[in-house]
Amino acid sequence: MHYGERRWVEMGDLADKVVVLPLGSMEQHGHHLPLLTDSLICGEIIRRAAEELGDEAHFLPLIWVGASEHHTRFRGTVTVSQDTYTRMLDEILESLINNGLKRILLLNAHGGNALPGQAALYKAQMRHRDERDLWLVFATWFSLAAPQIAAIPGLEQDHITHASELETSMILRLRPELVDLDAAKGAIVPFESAFYCPDSRGGSRVSVARPIEHVSVTGAYGHPELATVEKGEALFAAATAEVVACVREIAQWEAFDPQ
Repeated sequence: MHYGERRWVEMGDLADKVVVLPLGSMEQHGHHLPLLTDSLICGEIIRRAAEELGDEAHFLPLIWVGASEHHTRFRGTVTVSQDTYTRMLDEILESLINNGLKRILLLNAHGGNALPGQAALYKAQMRHRDERDLWLVFATWFSLAAPQIAAIPGLEQDHITHASELETSMILRLRPELVDLDAAKGAIVPFESAFYCPDSRGGSRVSVARPIEHVSVTGAYGHPELATVEKGEALFAAATAEVVACVREIAQWEAFDPQ
């Protein structure tokens, strides 16, 4: 159910419900995908999850702007700074907590949101450290469903990277009219290293701060030209199943009392 469709006099009923805040972005996705790719993908996962969960959880509207400063050399990107993003999420969390909510999941769809998003959770939790029944959770959908994604047959790449085969397949499934497959091309800058792989979030053993234009000529990674509708549906199904499972588990978590 949608949080914003409730009346204020009903809000006391939500204390034990999981409330989900979806996080997207508005940023370049190569020559072939729309700026709203992350937001569109997250919105569809949320739509499917909400349909399955019914009144088991409540969903806030998706935040379409993200922390995307590393994409700004490519036209069209709309961003806020990491500090602003952390503060915005922190203040939203505080509003929800002040409304008596105890189980809040930030469901993310953009890698750049992870660091400031987790910082916001930490700040809020430290302010409320004596509330042992408060659960603040941050989850990026493609990390949440990473094992399931890796098991999907027919994928050239077994994990999500920016504007690659997987994200392209999902937009092809959801909004095919927004995809220009003729322009779909990843152009990763070659880099030989035993520790750092710029085209693989799962392959690096170190984190390296690099703007996208240092890594990709087109703004895309991998092989987006291999995208298909069928791969997109498999990805949406896997992601939705794990989001639903995660929400249902969070709903059962109990406070740890050392006394």
